[in-house]
Order: sequence, then C-alpha cells, then structure tokens
Amino acid sequence: MASGRIDVHNHIIPKQYLAGLERAGITTTGGIAYPEWSPQIAMETMDRVGTRAAITSVSSPGVVFADAKVARELARELNEVSAGLISDHPDRFGAFGHIPLPDVDSALLELEYLSDSLHLDGVILLASIGERYLGDSAFEPVYAELNRRKTVVFVHPTIHPSTKAVPVDLPEFLLEFAFDTTRAIANLVFSGTLERYPDIRFIFAHGGGTAPYLAWRMSIAREIDPAMGERIPEDPEVYLKRLYYDTALSPSPQAMSAMTQLLDPSQILFGSDWPMAPEKVTERSIASLAGLDMVDAATLNQIETTNAYALFPRFAK
Repeated sequence: MASGRIDVHNHIIPKQYLAGLERAGITTTGGIAYPEWSPQIAMETMDRVGTRAAITSVSSPGVVFADAKVARELARELNEVSAGLISDHPDRFGAFGHIPLPDVDSALLELEYLSDSLHLDGVILLASIGERYLGDSAFEPVYAELNRRKTVVFVHPTIHPSTKAVPVDLPEFLLEFAFDTTRAIANLVFSGTLERYPDIRFIFAHGGGTAPYLAWRMSIAREIDPAMGERIPEDPEVYLKRLYYDTALSPSPQAMSAMTQLLDPSQILFGSDWPMAPEKVTERSIASLAGLDMVDAATLNQIETTNAYALFPRFAK
C-alpha cells in the first residue's frame, strides 16, 4: 500500500442507496450499470492500486431523484452509513456528506447534522439540481452557510433534464457529465457566487469538465458583453484559479496540460472515480499521471498526497 495517495473521488454504493434507486426505477448512473461495492472490496482495491485513503460519496443522481421526504431520509441514511465507515476504518476513509437540495431548509438542517454531529469531511453537491445549476440564487442560504463553515464541497456532475433530449446515442458519462460540470463552474463564476462566498473550498470532478480549456474564452467574455462582468470585479480566470480540480478520468497529457497551465499545482487533487471507473482504469490513471512530462516528482506528490492534506488535515497526522 502506498504511504500517501488520497483519492478524493471515490464512490460508495451501499445497499440502502441501491434500494432507494430501485424503488425509483433507476438502474444506471451516467448510462452505466452500478458495479458491486462493499467496504472490503473498496479497501482491497485501494491496496492493490496503492491508495492509502479515499474520501467517499455517492455518484449521480445523489438524492435528487427522490421527493422531498424521501430525499431527507436518504441523505440522513447515507450520512450515517458514511460516518460508520469512517468509525470502522478511520485511516482508510473520509466522506462527503449529502444534503437534500433543492429543499433549502432541510439541506441546512442536514448540513448542521453531518458537520457538527457526524463530523464528516465535507459536502457533495451535484453540478445541477433539477433544472437549476450551482450558482442559482435559489440556493443562496446554503452557499452562505457553506462559506461560514469554510466547507470543502465536492461537485459531481449529473444529467440535467435538458440533455435527455439531445439526440446523441452515447452514455451520459462520456460527454454530458463534463458539460454539466462546466456549466456549473461558469454559472458560479458569472453569477458572482464565487465572489460573494470565497471561503467555500470547491473541488470539481473530472478536471473541471472543459473549464480549464475554456478559461481564456471565459476571460474575454466581459470584453464581448460587458454585462457579463457586472457581478464579478475580477477577471474570470481569477475565480477559476481558486478552485480545486480532481484528475478522475482526466490524467491525459491533453487535459493535464490545460489544468497545469491554468492552475497552481496546489489546486489539483487525485481522483479515481472508482468503482464507476473499474480498477483497470484506476491503474491506467495512476500510470498516466506518473508518466506525464509536465508533472515532475514533487508535483506528483502534491497531487496525490499533500494537496489533500491541506483540505483534510486529519490524514496528515
């Protein structure tokens, strides 16, 4: 087992969650079937690939697929499962807690519980929640509380309702997940949400979708349409550089070139997307990242280990 690697994009699929999905008729995530999962399988896989610890969450569709009452109950159940996983294996697991947005009042109550009672490591939010994207003013009280707490927020993509009508016969994880993340980042920037709430520590899945590639395009947007700069006093790239991005499904020379040219190395974190991405993909990701010309040994150690220590200091002890 490696001494340091921390995987910030690692999914759990507990039986309680599968049961809730089954009741709603959901059998896939991003167009792929749910794989087998258990804490033991997770730890055995981590040992084989050389990962010390994983910060876990459930993947899309989170709890958004359920009605308000079921979403509240499922979020609580998932958070307590995660707390139990950490209690049983504190050196191997952390967890992002789930809050039942779009119900803002319930989300605030669950945020308090998962933070103050369960002491989870952060919160997972979906890039889009129903018809709305992160940055939407409907969630303003939640942003304010996350900012007050200086919460680490992992943002995972999902399937926005509008994309279901796109006539491209490909699984959603291939393209739509990246676009969902990109839209959320752009909306957070241009809505002024990142300006108003600078203490939320956002981690975006999959290398930030296409945001690093589009950074210059976002930067010049205010010159094309001055109205786009009304809520943001800084260049859009300033906000993009404050965010964290994980390497899940994105450790290629092309994606990492965009990330490393935009970001300080301290803003990049290792992510695997296991078990949605199978073990062989995790192995390939680790090898690809280690073999990149633009990532030297010191930077690789930052990405795989010490950057996560800054956000999750209990693993540095």
